[in-house]
Amino acid sequence: MTRRPARATAYAALVTTALLLTGCSSTGDGSTQSDTASSGGTTSDEAAADGVEAPEAASRRTGADGSAQAAPAVRRAVIAAATVALDSPDVAKTRQEVKRVADFLGGEVSDEEASTDDGELTWTRMVLRVPTESYEEAIQRVEETGRMLKTERSTEDVTTQVIDNDVRIRAQERSLRRVEVLLDRAERIADVVSVEAELTRRQAELDSLKQQQAYLADQTSMATVTVHVSLRDSEEDPVVEDEDGFLHGLAAGWASLSGAAVALATVAGVLLPWLLVLALLGVPTWWASRRLPRRGRGPAEPRQSSG
Repeated sequence: MTRRPARATAYAALVTTALLLTGCSSTGDGSTQSDTASSGGTTSDEAAADGVEAPEAASRRTGADGSAQAAPAVRRAVIAAATVALDSPDVAKTRQEVKRVADFLGGEVSDEEASTDDGELTWTRMVLRVPTESYEEAIQRVEETGRMLKTERSTEDVTTQVIDNDVRIRAQERSLRRVEVLLDRAERIADVVSVEAELTRRQAELDSLKQQQAYLADQTSMATVTVHVSLRDSEEDPVVEDEDGFLHGLAAGWASLSGAAVALATVAGVLLPWLLVLALLGVPTWWASRRLPRRGRGPAEPRQSSG
């Protein structure tokens, strides 16, 4: 007769614990506080076992000679991105050179778009993923593949977000282990259903945190460089590199001479038909006027000599 009250008391305690777990929040500070409360607080030894060093433990860190040592610096996590606009007289050639830059730096072309005109490549857009440590070098090498029109850079420091996400994942994993222990101890169907529902919810939140962790790891380890290459108009950019020297003057003089020759040829082409017509009509008229006798004047009278 004494077993039934004892078992009833145990079931009541188990149900109460499950209800307390259901009411706890598993994200943010609420999850950490509820887990700490149910476990009676997290000690520095438990934190060290989970890979997190408690602040008081870090402050007590000493070297072999008993002197205090500073904690190692936290590695910054940065999301780097850039957009480079180029133009080139040969878009296909520039496209191949940009791809070689990505291969040389250990990256890849993750996305690409292109447009053609009569079979000729006139525009392309490439998204390069390169290691973050090669971010600046990648931009410099890409700018050298064509004529640089515009470059935009952006960086975002997500170090705090990465650390916070890692801490939440470890706390959620500890919480899941506690719920699994309660599930093993549950005997009544109602208790099993309640604990399993809480286990499923916390597992889903853990999966979401791990997806965020994977995304941050990918974005901080590989930088993104978007390259736009357009076709350059050949008449827009003369092939003269020395704009202030002899070659520039020679090119300018040749251009002016060519322009004058074109103008004279145009005038000659306009006047030539008129000259032909005048020649066909004017020459016979002039010849006839020279051959016809002059009219209006009689024969000359002889002069009379005075006495």
